[in-house]
Amino acid sequence: MKISLLSILSIAAVFTITDAAAASLPGARTTKEIAPYVFPQNSAKRPSSLTYMPDGTQYAMLSDDGKAIKTYDIRSGNETGVLVDLTRTRDITIPSADGFIVSPNAAKVIIYRNPEYIYRRSFTAEYYVYDIKSRKLDNLSPEFPRVRSVMMSPDSRMIAFVANNDIYLKKLDYNNQVRVTTDGAAGKIINGATDWTYEEEFSTTSLMAWAPDNLTLCFVKFNETDVPLYSLPLYEGTCMPMKEYARYPGSLSYKYPVAGVGNSKVTLHSYDVETRKTKDIPLPDANIEYIPRIDYGAQPSQLMVSTLNRDQNRYELYSVNPATTVAKSVLVEKSNAWIDPLTYEGMTFQQDGFVVMSQRSGFMHLYKYSYAGALTRTITSGDFDVTAYYGSDAAGRHYYQAASPSPLQRTVYRVDAKGVRTAVSDTKGTASATFSPNLEYAVINYSTPTTPPVYTLCNNQGKSLRVLEDNAALKQRFDGIMQAKEFIKIPSDGLELNAFVIRPSGFDPSRKYPVIMTQYSGPGSQSVLDRWELDWMYYFANNGFMIVCVDGRGTGGRGTQFMHAVYKGLGHYETIDQINAAKHIATLPGVDASRIGICGWSYGGYETLMCATANGCPFAAAVAIAPVTDWRYYDTVYSERYMLTPQQNEAGYNASAPLSRAAKLACPTLIMYGTADDNVHPANSLRFVSALQTAGGYCDMFVFPNMNHSIYGCNARAVVYGKMFDFFKDKLK
Repeated sequence: MKISLLSILSIAAVFTITDAAAASLPGARTTKEIAPYVFPQNSAKRPSSLTYMPDGTQYAMLSDDGKAIKTYDIRSGNETGVLVDLTRTRDITIPSADGFIVSPNAAKVIIYRNPEYIYRRSFTAEYYVYDIKSRKLDNLSPEFPRVRSVMMSPDSRMIAFVANNDIYLKKLDYNNQVRVTTDGAAGKIINGATDWTYEEEFSTTSLMAWAPDNLTLCFVKFNETDVPLYSLPLYEGTCMPMKEYARYPGSLSYKYPVAGVGNSKVTLHSYDVETRKTKDIPLPDANIEYIPRIDYGAQPSQLMVSTLNRDQNRYELYSVNPATTVAKSVLVEKSNAWIDPLTYEGMTFQQDGFVVMSQRSGFMHLYKYSYAGALTRTITSGDFDVTAYYGSDAAGRHYYQAASPSPLQRTVYRVDAKGVRTAVSDTKGTASATFSPNLEYAVINYSTPTTPPVYTLCNNQGKSLRVLEDNAALKQRFDGIMQAKEFIKIPSDGLELNAFVIRPSGFDPSRKYPVIMTQYSGPGSQSVLDRWELDWMYYFANNGFMIVCVDGRGTGGRGTQFMHAVYKGLGHYETIDQINAAKHIATLPGVDASRIGICGWSYGGYETLMCATANGCPFAAAVAIAPVTDWRYYDTVYSERYMLTPQQNEAGYNASAPLSRAAKLACPTLIMYGTADDNVHPANSLRFVSALQTAGGYCDMFVFPNMNHSIYGCNARAVVYGKMFDFFKDKLK
């Protein structure tokens, strides 16, 4: 039986051990004690999501009970009106909303409720259209109670959406529905929405684009017919139990291309609203494998199409005229390794051209181009990475986030037409921003290791207008029990690696403490950052462990040379760096060199197993959560971005697989995973265990029935780290 993924996997229930019988269970005390440190109890508060109104002076927010959408003045925060009152709608009524979209002309509001997640980001929901003037509320589609990928036209008169893998248009002036595509079929054809791989690795759930003149809707079609089907077993379970599987298990089945196999075939199309005719738009390069983004430039003749070859080392941007289907190349980016996803994910189209993020200088920077493909300005430069682009204002000032003044920080900056750069946020700690459409205002999210996230509404110069959320209660709750996080440098192969240390409470350098090294290590990632990070680490530190985290080669914020070192050989340099770091840590005051453990989740779990099976492994114990054990088992886009295909790089895949060296496992190891992990499949762990058994070895294992890659809900996260704590406490005693 095929069912949707996150409708069963996104579990929000919280289970608390209260009765005496449960409290006597092995690990129950640890689980209860660690719960306040981990998700969901450790979560910092966020202000309610702001939807900026088109006039640039107000924002809208959904009330806490979901029954009203109110508007507020940006500067003062004073309420200015009620956009929607769901207790006073005409025609139909609904009890509450979960979210909304304001139309470009601010005359209508799209309201949705009861979202059911498909994968990590995508969801279907019940959608409604509300007319502000008449107070009329209508179903978006009487034919389809649940739809996805809803997109309003620029003139606010039409809404495109996807139902049953086909695209439909709702024409609001006539209150009629038009079918755009007719070939949508589960497991075969997807129109407008994306497949699993695009959603997971290209961070997009919809590939549709409205022309500025509202006359054309362009979209990408996915043909996943030949992509192999992957199935995961489902059980009754006790966390949101599925009674239908009480005696016989069910299954979760979806299309998932592993490294080296065929992807969905993607094609580009346009739909003429007036003639109701669809055109195929051929692209000139036969080597195009992926279309990760489509968007419109300033004119209806400028459909901007991002493309990648399968190796993902060549990116080409086309300007396509949908009327003639002529495609013109306006930008080509090449890499000796891989094109960073920020190049296409961060691209922004403006009235007079587009801004692209490129690593051509050895660092990620911003460049402005005309729509003819001419470079008109190098916006940023220097030995630092730009990590996000927010846009430009009416005065031509550009706003961005950068790993500056050091890779440990994230600062929001603006640069004027003369190239003068000014910090909009504090340059210590980590800051990010959500700007209003005209970039006159922003909500700045700022934190440090001792300051939980503070959300401040500012003007575009960084001047605070008011604090929306300071998380003072969270800070007060953990004052005195969060040990100081110290940033240090660790040598490895002539390089200096960024690291942090959290020492045990009451640390005495004359004593010898066990150490747990935690890491993620994935390409472009960063774990060592000057930010708030309340988690399991502080519970461990309060109970006698020293925690160390090291960002080795391949991680981000330090330019391409440092990051691209791991190309075609994942796990090689990362493992050298973690082992060198462990040897250095062993020399620090207070460290017991014989009691150093390592742990990680996902890529971090993979790297944990690489270290535990390495020659000269210095670790006394290891915990790997949801680990990849061979990149052949992971999806095409991610695996091949860094490794090419197994056919192209067989030796690299063999050397990078913990599975191929399972017989060399050198320390006690615990593996944990969710049985419904649609991302890193349980087969990774099971094959590793099988190889251990064949070699006459074994490891410990703990399994989470029906849980996905994140393993949360029903107190699961506390159980993960409670089990890890007890394992390390036993093995590093």
